[in-house]
Amino acid sequence: MFKSPRKAADGAFLPEDFVVPALVAGPDFQIRPITVHDVVKDYGAVIGSLDRLAGRFGPEWGWPDREFTFEQALIDVAWLQKQGQLRRSFSYVVTTPDGERQLGRIHVAPSDRPGSDAVVVFWVRSDEENSVLEKELEGFVRGWVSTAWPFDEVRFPGRD
Repeated sequence: MFKSPRKAADGAFLPEDFVVPALVAGPDFQIRPITVHDVVKDYGAVIGSLDRLAGRFGPEWGWPDREFTFEQALIDVAWLQKQGQLRRSFSYVVTTPDGERQLGRIHVAPSDRPGSDAVVVFWVRSDEENSVLEKELEGFVRGWVSTAWPFDEVRFPGRD
């Protein structure tokens, strides 16, 4: 992993004193860490977007599987929550401002490529594809990652 001067001396993904963003609000959405309490809405967003997500992430990611079950969704969401608690990677749900509808997800993880600190992947549900919201979210995420996170170089697979 590329060692940024802003990273921990031991090469960890994030410095120990870095405060991970917990709630970020945009004009038409809010972003907060994913938890197991999100599984019902998250499962609906994933299932309703299977073709789009499979096309975006492809077979090398192995997600989402065509046979994606609610039980698998619960395991996935719990795993994402635990990864955040361990500060290994961070996953966020994107919801409407009132939190009633999940619009998509954002993932911030270490990059496996030299020369980049992190990889950021995000998606919106199929019914928001190519919408004003998706364009607004992309601009917001790029700005948020460059100002609120301690990375020098970030990759945005599928968007760069």
